[in-house]
Amino acid sequence: MKHFLAVDLGATSGRTVLSAFDGQRITMREFTRFKNPQVPILGHLFWDLPHLFNEIITALKKVADEGIELTSIGIDTWGVDFAFFGKDGQLLSLPYCYRDSHTDGAVERFFQEYMPARELYERTGIQFMPFNSLFQLETLRKNGCTALEHTDKILFIPDALTYMLTGETVCEYTILSTSQMLNPVKGDIDEALLAMLGLQHSQFGKLVQPGHQAGVLSEQVQTVTGLGPVPVVSVGGHDTASAVAAVPAEDGEYAYLSCGTWSLLGIESRHAIINDKSFEYNFTNEGGLEGTTRFLKNICGLWLFENCRKEFQNVPADVNELNALCLTSTYDGLIQPDDPLFAHPDSMTAAIREFCRRTGQPEPETPADYVRCIFRSLALRYRQILEILDGMADFCIRRLHVIGGGSLNRFLMQWTADATGLPVIAGPSEGTALGNTLVQVKSAGGVTTLPDMRRIVVRSVDLKTYEPHHDEVWDKAYEKFLTLK
Repeated sequence: MKHFLAVDLGATSGRTVLSAFDGQRITMREFTRFKNPQVPILGHLFWDLPHLFNEIITALKKVADEGIELTSIGIDTWGVDFAFFGKDGQLLSLPYCYRDSHTDGAVERFFQEYMPARELYERTGIQFMPFNSLFQLETLRKNGCTALEHTDKILFIPDALTYMLTGETVCEYTILSTSQMLNPVKGDIDEALLAMLGLQHSQFGKLVQPGHQAGVLSEQVQTVTGLGPVPVVSVGGHDTASAVAAVPAEDGEYAYLSCGTWSLLGIESRHAIINDKSFEYNFTNEGGLEGTTRFLKNICGLWLFENCRKEFQNVPADVNELNALCLTSTYDGLIQPDDPLFAHPDSMTAAIREFCRRTGQPEPETPADYVRCIFRSLALRYRQILEILDGMADFCIRRLHVIGGGSLNRFLMQWTADATGLPVIAGPSEGTALGNTLVQVKSAGGVTTLPDMRRIVVRSVDLKTYEPHHDEVWDKAYEKFLTLK
């Protein structure tokens, strides 16, 4: 029996998951859980990287206390954000949070001052979003960021934590691919973009693929935790890359939906898809395992629900009971989930009401109305993106695999099946931690290919299938949805 520790860090909380692999199945248990709050300091939002590192140390101490022999450790996080380290190896500042508003207008400014939109897209194939690493770095350079001026190493969050554990600097491919700095055709950082920012390739560490052993726990970490020189593996550092590795697909005729705070809806391709249509619809090409490309669209997902939930009063504390409120409402209003109103509002319920007023719809009144509005709108947005994807894929999309915590929401899953007309296979809900672990298993020689990894998923988890029920109501709702601006 081999044991692996997956460090899975999201934009609101983090956890470690301890997994055991017997050669056929993986069993997982949540080992530790902790908050990952955004830290507001002098008008900006930051991540508390030392806090996250200390939580990893706490988990490793617990591993030692329980006498568990770890085969390896892997770290995945959200994308785009990074940390600065000086020549002495020390952290120069807290990393900026991608939801900080300092990049508002950065995309348009970049197009005006540096490079036209079409040329940038052809170089990177990445969806334009103001918080992409490229635009963050340009904004920090423009604002005279002291840490950037003195940085020796720029490391994406999973690579930064790997460095703090091992002393080794790497740049893992899938997390780099979220930055809008990777040229997917060349498979490396685009030198022209680096030159525009006044940066050097060497500042980002050695480029590595998922499964690379970055190093072992440093002597200091070994002393503090009581563990030996445990390997730290660069898994799919971007949490979505790890999650997609755990899609239990038997063939390639599917789309995937990583359903959580963000909804990431796409297909796996053997090559980047960069053409007029992908540019028009602002699709992204991100790195996957074994040379695959995750061709997808980022959709504002259950962030809408999570933020409304904070404002609700006198509602069930249990999330499943709260989800079920959607059946007690007949509210027919819809929102466009990716409208800028919902990016970082002071009040999500107020933003939804404003959108409904702006589009001539009645405003939701009760928590049940908000929940129904969000779930139906997401299901219809998924239909819209799937129709676009189907026109660009070189295969017929016959089913939708949903991974992540949202796969447990039976109302959203059934409505997604009904809206899209596709069977929805829900699970694994712990897709990211499972994919993280699978890459470690592969690195340790437990499996050799991605299909082997996915067969382990099928043996290890329970999956639920939602068959679509055709209803003309959904077609009418979709016609309305497409008119919303």
